[in-house]
Amino acid sequence: MKVLALETANEQCSVSVIDDTQELFFQLDARARAQTQTILPMIEQGLRDLGLDITDLTAIAFSRGPGSFSGVRINAAVTQALAWSNDLPVIPVSTLQALAQAAYRLHGLTEVSAVLDARMSEVYIASYQLDTQGIMQPVDAEQLLNYAEGSQAVKYTPVGSGAELVQSETSIYKNVHATAQDIASIARVAAQTENWVSAELALPVYLRDNVWKKIPEQGKA
Repeated sequence: MKVLALETANEQCSVSVIDDTQELFFQLDARARAQTQTILPMIEQGLRDLGLDITDLTAIAFSRGPGSFSGVRINAAVTQALAWSNDLPVIPVSTLQALAQAAYRLHGLTEVSAVLDARMSEVYIASYQLDTQGIMQPVDAEQLLNYAEGSQAVKYTPVGSGAELVQSETSIYKNVHATAQDIASIARVAAQTENWVSAELALPVYLRDNVWKKIPEQGKA
C-alpha cells in the first residue's frame, strides 16, 4: 500500500507519501498562499525521489476542509484531477480532524477541541478523542460558530488558529498546524479497510454556504 497525502487547506502546502508502516516522503512549503505554484512540483518530486509512478499509488488522501477557501478548493481540484485521470480512489480527511491529529503528534494531547479561525468573527470547531489505533476521532459535528457560541462548544483543550478566539487566556497551542503527515496518518487506517470514495466525490467542505460570494455580499443573501 502506498498513499499520497496532500494538505493545502491551511494556506500552506505539504505532501507526504506513506506505506503500511512508515513515512516514505514528506515536504512542507510554509509560505502562505503559494499552493498553486508548489503543489504539483512537490508531488512530482516525491514520486521521483521514490522511483514511483502515480499509478503505483493505492489512493490519494486530501484535506477536504473546512479551511481557507482557496486552499480547500486547490486541494480538492488537484486530488480529483489526479485520481480521475489515473483511476485511483480518494480519502477525504477533515481539516479539523487533521488539526487534532497534529496536536497529538506534536504535543501528545489525546482530547482536543480543534478550532480554526474562519474570519468574519467566526470559527470552525469540532472536538476529538484518541482511539486505540492512535487516530483522533470526532465526538461531535463540525460547526461554524461565532466566538461566543464557539466558547460554549469547547469540550477539551482548544488547539489551532482559533484557540484564543474562544477562550480568554493565551494559548500555547494556537500555532498547531496540520500537515500532510497528519492527513497521511488518518488515511493509512482508512486505506487498510478500503474506506475510500471515487474521484468524483473528492469534494470540498466549506461549512459556510455563501463562501463563494465576495466579502461585501456575504450575509446579505
